[in-house]
Amino acid sequence: MTVRIRADLDQLPAYVAGRTVAGSLKLASNEVSAGPLPSVTEAIARAAGEVHRYPDMGATRLTDALATRLDVDPARIAVGCGSVGLCEQLVQITCTAEDSVVYPWRSFEAYPIMSHIVGATQIQVPLTAEHALDLDAMAAAITPDTRLVFVCSPNNPTGPAVRRAELERFLDSVRSDVLVVLDEAYREFVTDPEVPDGVELAARYDNVLVLRTFSKAYGLAGLRIGYAIGPAHVAEALRKVCVPFSVNAVGQAAALASLDAQDELRARCAAIASERVRVRDELLALGFEVPETQANFVWLPLGDRAVEFSEHCLTERVVVRAFAGSGVRITVGDTGENDTLLAAAKTFYPEG
Repeated sequence: MTVRIRADLDQLPAYVAGRTVAGSLKLASNEVSAGPLPSVTEAIARAAGEVHRYPDMGATRLTDALATRLDVDPARIAVGCGSVGLCEQLVQITCTAEDSVVYPWRSFEAYPIMSHIVGATQIQVPLTAEHALDLDAMAAAITPDTRLVFVCSPNNPTGPAVRRAELERFLDSVRSDVLVVLDEAYREFVTDPEVPDGVELAARYDNVLVLRTFSKAYGLAGLRIGYAIGPAHVAEALRKVCVPFSVNAVGQAAALASLDAQDELRARCAAIASERVRVRDELLALGFEVPETQANFVWLPLGDRAVEFSEHCLTERVVVRAFAGSGVRITVGDTGENDTLLAAAKTFYPEG
């Protein structure tokens, strides 16, 4: 006899990380190729000398710094092991097998995984023809047993962000006992003034929670620091189910230092946004369909040719992220990296 594992886990979708191939340029995981912000590396080095001590389990200093910078009550903040860790905790605190989760699809791969683990019913709402969230359809999909709705903006992996008027209309339509999670992992790259700040909306709506991360724009993907801002009782529940000491000490120190490097952050994001426009324009000129994007990546909805394009890029030593049968997500890197990607794309034509 062998140890028994839940039989339903055989149906659990696997999270697929972007590949790393030695000797190749990695544009598959939406990482910032420049690394941590320049002034942050010294803080990381100092913190490394203290890793024999347990981290502050409550991330107190980081919570207080976030509260000051974002002008919110610290009681409304929960820090977690990346925003994906907080996604898992959100499903845990809101749902059982009797409840349902609504989310767009295609969107962040963690949503179906976390929902499946607790046995919640998954209600996937297709994107629009422009590869954006269909908030009207999401509102219509909410049922009496819905407890949680994920709104990813900008949407990963397709790129479009939700604008203010449509988002406010959606929030006004959602029942007050349904928690709406605005997943803003790519917020720092947004340049469209019509895309609202989720923290401001969370201050206005009692059932809205915002997720953000230090993994993307801040360049701390390997240190796993994310945070949530929402109703105080929800933040308290998130802290209750957090794995003890899962928010590591080096990550906390790096995040604190990052908050003091806003000029560096703005310069980095502006450069990426500029390159994002150039990469998209050149791909469009080559004949690719490329949706509008407010993130640090572009999306090529290549359908059945997605894997083919990915393998073609690999022969040119460029690693991109293929979603079989759907499309390809490509991280916007620095100018040289983007030139390498565009050179590879020029030898692949959507019509064959």
